[in-house]
Amino acid sequence: MKRSAQPERGNAVQDGRTTKTEERSGRSSFSGDYAISEDTADFYGDTTREQSTRSAKAARQFKERGSIAARITRSVTTPMIPSHSRVKSNQTYKPKGREKKTRHDKLKVYREVYLPTTISVGNLARLLHIRLERLQRKMEAHDMGRLSSYDHILDQELATFLALEFDYNPIVDDEIAFDIYPPPAATDRANLPPRPPVVTIMGHVDHGKTTLLDTLRSTSVAKGEAGGITQHIGAFSVPVPTSSDDPKTTKTITFLDTPGHAAFSAMRARGASVTDIIVLVVAADDGIMPQTREVLDLVKKDAGKVGLVVAVNKIDKPSADTSKVETALFAEGVQLECFGGDIPSVHVSGLTGQGLPELVETISILSEMQDVRAETDGQVQGYVLESKVSKGMGPVATVLVLRGQLTPGTHLIAGTAHGKVRVLKSPSGSSVKAVLPGTAAVVSGWKELPKAGDEVLSGSEGDVKKALTNRLRNAEKAAMMEDVEILNQRRLEEREQAEALMNSETIPEVEPQKEEKKELRIVLKGDVSGSVEAVEGALQGIGNHIAGVKIVSTGVGDVSESDVLLAKAVDGIVVAFSVNIPRSIEALAVEKGVSSLKSSIIYELMDLVKARVIDLLPKVVEKKITGEADVLQLFEISLKAKKTMKVAGCRIINGIIEKNKMARVIRNGESVYEGKLETLRHLKKDIMEAGKGLECGMAFAGWDDLREGDLVQSYQEIEKPASL
Repeated sequence: MKRSAQPERGNAVQDGRTTKTEERSGRSSFSGDYAISEDTADFYGDTTREQSTRSAKAARQFKERGSIAARITRSVTTPMIPSHSRVKSNQTYKPKGREKKTRHDKLKVYREVYLPTTISVGNLARLLHIRLERLQRKMEAHDMGRLSSYDHILDQELATFLALEFDYNPIVDDEIAFDIYPPPAATDRANLPPRPPVVTIMGHVDHGKTTLLDTLRSTSVAKGEAGGITQHIGAFSVPVPTSSDDPKTTKTITFLDTPGHAAFSAMRARGASVTDIIVLVVAADDGIMPQTREVLDLVKKDAGKVGLVVAVNKIDKPSADTSKVETALFAEGVQLECFGGDIPSVHVSGLTGQGLPELVETISILSEMQDVRAETDGQVQGYVLESKVSKGMGPVATVLVLRGQLTPGTHLIAGTAHGKVRVLKSPSGSSVKAVLPGTAAVVSGWKELPKAGDEVLSGSEGDVKKALTNRLRNAEKAAMMEDVEILNQRRLEEREQAEALMNSETIPEVEPQKEEKKELRIVLKGDVSGSVEAVEGALQGIGNHIAGVKIVSTGVGDVSESDVLLAKAVDGIVVAFSVNIPRSIEALAVEKGVSSLKSSIIYELMDLVKARVIDLLPKVVEKKITGEADVLQLFEISLKAKKTMKVAGCRIINGIIEKNKMARVIRNGESVYEGKLETLRHLKKDIMEAGKGLECGMAFAGWDDLREGDLVQSYQEIEKPASL
């Protein structure tokens, strides 16, 4: 194993010398391999102090942890030696089950990750971009199950070891590793104030979800929605009576209305991730549909965390069959109360309001059983439901607050966007002074537009700026490492092909080059970030192996001059979803020769884009036979300058032979010639067409190999559009 000439920053073991970090902490840090300290030696069962000393000595041979190039070399030649394995330093570690694979089996790139001196298990999972459950399983596999709780604090040695297990190159640096994380969960939730439950209305498209909510909030959103379907996540609060003795006592329930169209699966998934109760709306005249099953899958993933209420809607229709719907739900694994289960089912009509009081009462009782509570002070935590650019307000985002109290002047960070709260408005448009947990509000004051689904956290101005800098750096590095992995994989494949060619005794046949796939390049603009994400996913699925869609750029807001210029540069088109294309921009697009598509309905936009992709496919040409003639006899006709021409005497047996259409000669069932008729005569008169039963003379330009018994067919070429 080579030694690194200059150990990278973050290495705590350098040439056998003890660093200041070691002197302060009293234990060794990591350098390439994992050196078990005295404090953590008892975490590994039979690991003794002697074994940890051997591991520490072996660690001195692996000092190139900060070098990506060294990591790549190591992954190709010798895999990293786990510190807890009993392997001598002069032996090569061979993992089980990989003896037969070559050294070119896979080229790994170890991504750098900066770790603080101490970090909780939950935050480490966030930092490594893995699910908490996966990290906990890894810890249990290494006899650290009792340390795997979400809020347990790990020291740098354990955190570094776990990062190595997930193919990261850990570097301990508190300054670069700084980030803002949500506060740990309260140990005694009984003393926290209750918050409004978050209820998400989900279901298949046109099953009446929004109409159901219209009755609750006494508005008419469904009529204003493009195409009659919800295309955004709507959030609003509804006061409902409580189960207390005082009839005047009310509480608030926050409802989220998610789209039901198939293209908005990601938006529905976000709605489920922040909800306490899901109301699954199923039309009594339609039954179980694809989006209904998607909702059930989301509920199964969050089993025990999210409550479920089934609302069988449209019971006012003559074709409604509630028992059939409930039986179908039971077959899908939904344990309804009517079948002895614990999931309530309510029969409602969003149009007439029938059954809505029972639905609200059921939701209220279920929320009281869940007893949802949250802190109204301290750090703010929430999620971005939607974001867009608003005239006069700039970037705005609809934020659902789950913890803390959001007030004007609060500094926020969401993903790689940050800002200071300038104005708070309720979803209905009225100004509010504070937003409590379980409530949604429209927040302005963002410097950049946050993405839908990003976690919103508060902090001091300095902490927000420091965390933003680190997040941007990490995002840039992650993108760079993805490119490196792709490049390494491509070079590996080329090297393997070259080796296979050198070892081959026979000359391989040269395969014909595949025709390059045609692409419809699109610059996409939409009204809100969630819709842009959903439309992007829907459009990318259009196409086949011959032609498809490539999204070059996405953005929120009206189409701008830069969008047109970008589309011109990539030879693409501009697609506008629920946004305007100003007249000046339309004139610029016409001048530059850039076409645009505009619609406010998702499935109409998909049809328009699909038609453009079909235009890229090769046309399907069909030949329609318009007439047939038998060659009966051949004649030679004298022309000027002692030239002769062979003319076939024919009789029309079917249809009409036309002189201006294409013709072909069939001999023994095969086509021997295709071209245009040069001569078509009846007696001594030139004619343009000949009908059935007529005898005429025919001759082709530049071809005179006609024979008796040949069949002459006149045909018309018809181009038909291809299909995906």
